[in-house]
Parts: sequence; C-alpha cells; structure tokens
Amino acid sequence: MVLTVGDGSCLPAYRRLKLKKEKGFTMKELQGKVCLVTGGARGIGSAIALAMADLGADVVFNYQTSRERAEEVCRSVQGKGVRCHAVAANVTSEEDVNRLVQETQDALGPISILVNNAGITRDRTFLKMTKAMWDEVMHVNLDGLFNVTHAALPSMINLGWGRIINISSFVGLTGNFGQTNYAATKGGINSFTMTLAREVARKGITVNAVAPGFTDTDMAKAVPAAALDQIKAITPIGRLGTPEEIAHAVTFLASPRASYITGHVLSVNGGILM
Repeated sequence: MVLTVGDGSCLPAYRRLKLKKEKGFTMKELQGKVCLVTGGARGIGSAIALAMADLGADVVFNYQTSRERAEEVCRSVQGKGVRCHAVAANVTSEEDVNRLVQETQDALGPISILVNNAGITRDRTFLKMTKAMWDEVMHVNLDGLFNVTHAALPSMINLGWGRIINISSFVGLTGNFGQTNYAATKGGINSFTMTLAREVARKGITVNAVAPGFTDTDMAKAVPAAALDQIKAITPIGRLGTPEEIAHAVTFLASPRASYITGHVLSVNGGILM
C-alpha cells in the first residue's frame, strides 16, 4: 500500500524536469530526481529522506510496521516542498519490492537515486549464534540489497543517469565482536558496491557506499551506557555520529559534485579506523 500524507494542496505545482548533465549546481541540485530510500521511517534512513528533500528530490521510502513514524517522516519531507510517498514493503520479498518500485514510478516517475539503507542486527558471539539469526541478517542486509537494486536499476539505465548509494558499516572493514553475521553482510555490501560500479559506469550510473561508525540511532540507545562510554573513548572525535552527518555524505554522493566518484566506500566514523 502507498501511504500519502495530506492531499498535497499546500504544495507547489510540479513540473517534471528533464534529466540532463549539469554544468553547475544550486541549492536544489537534485530537483527533478526521484529518490528511493529503503528503511526510511527512522534513524539514518529518515535523515537521508529529509536531506534528499532539502536538495529538491522527490522521495519514496518503505516501512514495515512503523506506520505512525512513516506518516510523521512523510509530513516532514513534504514540508520541504517536495512530494513524498511511504510504502509498506518488506525488502526480503521480491514481490513486495517489485510493487514498491512500480508504485514509486507510477506516482513520481522513474527512480534515478537509490539508497539501500535497510538493515538489521542480530548480535551474538559466533558459537552462540543460531542459524536463524544468521539467516535473518543475510536476508535483510544482502537479499534486500539485491532485490531493490535489481528492480530499480533498469529505470536508471533507461535514463542514462543514476546514483546508487549503499549503507555499509565500519565493521565491514574491521569486523566486530559478536557481529560475524552483520560484519559479513557489510563486507559483502562493500564488494557488491565495487563490482556493480564496474558494470554500470559506462551507463551513466555511479555506485558507492557510505560506511558509518557508531551512530546515535535507536540501535545505539539499546546499548548500555558503560559500553557507549567505551565506544566514545576509542573514537578520536570523542562522540557518536549523528544520522544527519551520515545523510550529508549520502547526498554528496548523489549530487553532481560526486560525478567522478564510483566504486568507493566512504568512511564516516569519527576517525575510529585511524
């Protein structure tokens, strides 16, 4: 189902802008683009949706159970003068994803920016990790990445322009205690990013990843205070990142300013890998 907040009467009239190469850029450098963000109802995903709207992009995001939160994010995005739809869809379901992409294109036009943000953790040391915990993380973090990218990529190829930004993690570069499943998926996302970038570069499409460090999201709020203090102590900047700081990196990679960057994993981690 598509969730559209409000009747749109408060929004300006829209003129679909022809996608073209831009010699310069303005504060609305993504105007005329349609951006799909997976997992956009909360945390880093909602920050990305809002940041894309700040640059003029129309936004669609999926959610699973957080309908009220999705409504709130949708209103905030629309308040920035762009169109927004929220669609109930599970990225692990090929049927759901195909519907998500079709409803996006029917409502707003062809997708030109895709942010693969949806991801979960099921942490446990490897010997105590169950096969179900392993499989669940693989299905969301990797199968979801495949399903959404596979469905959205043809529209970018038809346009001759596209941006794919995958949300990875610093643990995909270092590993992390109790996260063999999660770290394996994030390392896989990095390799996926570099390989797909090679395949589609000549088609006008860039593919990059952003690898956040420890970020102040709902996931972090579940971590005991003593553990958070330890995390801050080993981070040179001395604090957690904010979802908005991750979103700024994503919008940069989506913008004309990043047109010569592809196959790159951009670390945004407060220096924790130094």
